[in-house]
Amino acid sequence: MTAQHAPAGALPPALYQALTGLSLQPSPPSATDWVFDTGASSHMAGNFGLLSSLSPSSSRIIVGNGASLPVQCTGHGSIPTTSPSSTLSLRDVLVSPSLIHNLVSVRRLTTDNSISVEFDPLGFSIKDLHSKAVLLRSESTGDLYPLRSTTSPSAIGLHVTVDLWHARLGHPGRPALTRIMPHLDFQCTPSNKHSCISCRIGKHVRLPFNDSSSVSPFPFCLMHYDIWTSPVISNSGFQ
Repeated sequence: MTAQHAPAGALPPALYQALTGLSLQPSPPSATDWVFDTGASSHMAGNFGLLSSLSPSSSRIIVGNGASLPVQCTGHGSIPTTSPSSTLSLRDVLVSPSLIHNLVSVRRLTTDNSISVEFDPLGFSIKDLHSKAVLLRSESTGDLYPLRSTTSPSAIGLHVTVDLWHARLGHPGRPALTRIMPHLDFQCTPSNKHSCISCRIGKHVRLPFNDSSSVSPFPFCLMHYDIWTSPVISNSGFQ
């Protein structure tokens, strides 16, 4: 047995998991999750908000016990992948509010998008049919194979998670946050941008100036600097 030690200054994995809000018990799919189903012949959803281009429909869905569910309309959806320019199309999704889960027909998904889906005990992977490149990976811990809304950090923006940890840990700088949180992938966060409004406001030496009613008749007719003693008093009464 070998012991694994976290890098110096880093959060222990157990503490990181606890702070992230993860649970040891698998959580059921939510109303915004898609559940992959190899037995469904069509995509089905009970949530109108997941789709676009809705059109009325009078068809019905036959479930496993032989009963039928009314379909109110059909629509189109999409699944983001790890590539910002690539999405998987969900065509002709049947919408029935009676459905408990939103179902992705594996058959329809693979034929419409030229992909393959590989299932394993830990989840499933979506790969390009020709290059075999992994387009999306989803981890599953329960009895189903749901596509979580946070499955693909690269697709939905991992900078949201980085900014959240930045706020939780007292607004440390990027180098310190990288040492503290080696579990996060900072490649998805542009290094030349900072989205924390609290940090920006905290570095201001004063509040913004009020709007001025003065109008300059020509460029640079009057300029105020605070790098030297000006003989002209500024609007704030300083030289």
